[in-house]
Amino acid sequence: MRTAPTILHLDMDAFYASAEQAAKPSLRGKAVVVGGLGPRGVVATASYEARKFGVHSAMPMGQARRLAPNAAYLVPRFGLYREISDQVMTLLRELSPLVEPLSLDEAFVDLEAGGVADDRASALAVGERLRADIKAVTGLPGSVGLAASKMLAKIASEEAKPDGLRLIEPGTERDLLAPMSVRILPGVGPATGDHLRRGGITTVGEIAGAGEDELVRLLGKSHGSALYAMALARDERPVVAERESKSVSVEDTYDVDIHDRVRVRGEVARLAERCVERLRAAGHSGRTIVLKVRRFDFSTLTRSETLRGPTDDPGVVREAAARLLESVDTTGGVRLLGVGVTGLADYTQEDLFAQAQAQAQAEAVEALEARREAEEERAEEERAGKERAGEAAEEPVGETVTEPVVPAERRWAAGHDVRHAEYGHGWVQGSGLGRVTVRFETPESSAPGRVRTFRTDDPALEPAEPLPLVASPEELEPR
Repeated sequence: MRTAPTILHLDMDAFYASAEQAAKPSLRGKAVVVGGLGPRGVVATASYEARKFGVHSAMPMGQARRLAPNAAYLVPRFGLYREISDQVMTLLRELSPLVEPLSLDEAFVDLEAGGVADDRASALAVGERLRADIKAVTGLPGSVGLAASKMLAKIASEEAKPDGLRLIEPGTERDLLAPMSVRILPGVGPATGDHLRRGGITTVGEIAGAGEDELVRLLGKSHGSALYAMALARDERPVVAERESKSVSVEDTYDVDIHDRVRVRGEVARLAERCVERLRAAGHSGRTIVLKVRRFDFSTLTRSETLRGPTDDPGVVREAAARLLESVDTTGGVRLLGVGVTGLADYTQEDLFAQAQAQAQAEAVEALEARREAEEERAEEERAGKERAGEAAEEPVGETVTEPVVPAERRWAAGHDVRHAEYGHGWVQGSGLGRVTVRFETPESSAPGRVRTFRTDDPALEPAEPLPLVASPEELEPR
């Protein structure tokens, strides 16, 4: 393990919620919860103000609403979060070629590999400069941890939250870790933590004191040995620039259980299409198709089928997912469906028979649809001719009667951006009963904006793209 604290871990603080607060002046300093707002939604991120009420990520949204009934509850804007993440990752890559992203808001950086730090003083200087640069570019806070290993750098950033910097001096690691809960170590989740607790081990120091043999007896050779090494602050894992995806998947949780088998088939087909879109966007193909079904009683089933070669053809994936669904009983209802592709490759070796079969089926469906539409048109013409012949004496010549078309009600997601022809840019505070409430403010607003309510079908109100959280220098120049 290295002797200087030149591994940096960055973690953006309450990322989604912080981005929403920066974009919406009226929410700054207020409790904000971002996540799925349906009956089965879960919290993605909670602001620090919301955490004071006990709200945290992965909590059911219903429970969060009971704990913090006056918080602002918003639907995620992933497009905005990705843009901010790209800005942050660009700053990190200016420091070193070895940047290992863990998620949109978290990454490791090897400062030594970039030649920007080789001791305590230079590492601290880089960390402070990075936090200032992130604030200037994105307007958001980030916490930085510095240490001689990845595990300790991540622990340091957790201790630095919110909006701070923490450096763990090489040589002090074991004393620092000893009183901490075993859950602080990578790979120790609730199940492993409970197993260790039943063995009388609750702190990292007790893991080190138990010895490697006892850990192997409790957890097995691989896990036990790795955990013992980490308890002694030994972590030789390098920062890896590219974390290769092992799978691509999409899934949906439904507010109400789906009982209709036809609809279940349709949802699986739609998920397969979305999965292939994501697969192609990543430049991959895959060989194994996976179907995930969570039933009404929370039991989760997975089925998989391995093709003869990797594919990125939507017809092939769709047909494989449909075949897998036939082996699953959905009689009692389905609350979640997912389709994934594993065994990724950078090329395709298509299952030509499956493709041909899917293409033939698609062409047959198109032919049937065309024939049905033609028959309906002929029947309509015959019916219209009879009506004209029987009603010619009653209706004025040349007059056409058309039925009014009732447009579908537009949906407005809480927190998403809109623009009004008269009032400008704003965001949706809530909608329902044919009305939508909008607060008109921008990230540059000096005070909370005005609130107005409109009909959901108001033609002057349109969806809009998110505004940058920090104005560019050109935008700040007087005109």
